[in-house]
Amino acid sequence: MIEEDSQPETGVVPRIVLEPRPLRVLIVAPSLEILGGQAVQADRLLKQLSKISSLEVSLLPVNPHLPGPLRLLQKVKYLRTFVTSLLYLITLFRWVPRYDVIHIFSASYFSFLLAPAPAILVARFYGRKTLLNYRSGEAEDHLRRARKIVLPIIRLVDKIVVPSEYLVEVFRRYGFSSYPIPNFVDPGIFRFRSRTNPQPRFLSNRSFEPSYNVECTLRSFAMIQRRFPEASLTLVGDGSQRAELEALANELGLRRVFFAGRVQPSKMSEFYEKADIYLNSPDIDNMPTSLIEAFASGIPIVTTDAGGIPLIVKDGETGLVSPRGDCEAMARSAIRLIEDPDLAFSIAQKAWQQCQKYTWQTVEAKWLGVYYELAGRTSSEPDCDSAVGRHNGRESLRS
Repeated sequence: MIEEDSQPETGVVPRIVLEPRPLRVLIVAPSLEILGGQAVQADRLLKQLSKISSLEVSLLPVNPHLPGPLRLLQKVKYLRTFVTSLLYLITLFRWVPRYDVIHIFSASYFSFLLAPAPAILVARFYGRKTLLNYRSGEAEDHLRRARKIVLPIIRLVDKIVVPSEYLVEVFRRYGFSSYPIPNFVDPGIFRFRSRTNPQPRFLSNRSFEPSYNVECTLRSFAMIQRRFPEASLTLVGDGSQRAELEALANELGLRRVFFAGRVQPSKMSEFYEKADIYLNSPDIDNMPTSLIEAFASGIPIVTTDAGGIPLIVKDGETGLVSPRGDCEAMARSAIRLIEDPDLAFSIAQKAWQQCQKYTWQTVEAKWLGVYYELAGRTSSEPDCDSAVGRHNGRESLRS
């Protein structure tokens, strides 16, 4: 920006005032084409951060598309993994140098080697600050099994951020310090509805993968339906076990079980609105966003005690918690909520009050603090870099 100073002797003299350059943040994460907790939180974070004038934020999807007819290659098994990984790596080398902070979302096992590991190494190559946003409830097993490969890579990052105190403790056991920033929801999207007389209308919103043990939800529902023949269950999600779960529903003779398939996050509020009790039966988990969405929607929760869930759901206060794999205990808890509407109402009210912990207003300052700490500057600090030719980062980087 150029201002003019009026000088009596020399006339008008231009004075250059340097404006602060926005801090540039690159989010490396799955796009919403891979429906799951990582993609949902990355999308929400991108939308909120893009409203902040002191930041330039972009999403680099770990699942990029090849252009035009070449996209057909991504439909061929095995070849798909190779060409997608190659394109992802090329995109990393093109985009990482343009940003100050590289925010890398991470799951476990093979996906860690495919997506977070290359991003960490490329960022290290260019001397960029890295934030590893590790989100998997499988962290304990992952770090233990692959410690010789994974731990040296994690030591290269500048900051580890996790969604829960549960993962803080897991990383501590392996010698890493991490900072908790919880998942968040928009209470305006997930509308609270008071259920003073809950009906046996059940909802589950988990991927159909072994760690989420949706089989236990179906077996629990079979016991519930013997008590309440009119009960219904809607299963939102998809995954490798879909055919197996549909077969189990038929084998158990279940009625009014609806497999809704993949549902876009923007449409999920409609499913919460129609349900009265939420069932969640994972064997491994961390901080499932679906539980916070249920809190915001006023739905009492019946869940197992996997991973970090007991840190979110307090048994008898904000939900009913059962041991992992105990389908009978889950069924008893669900029946209890229907037969004791006062308890169900109290649980839903207390859970809704906890939602303030999981809103953007609560986590915004934490994210900004981490970004500016990594960049070594404050939000108001000037930067002498030229803005000429700078990429407008408020977009998703897609090929």
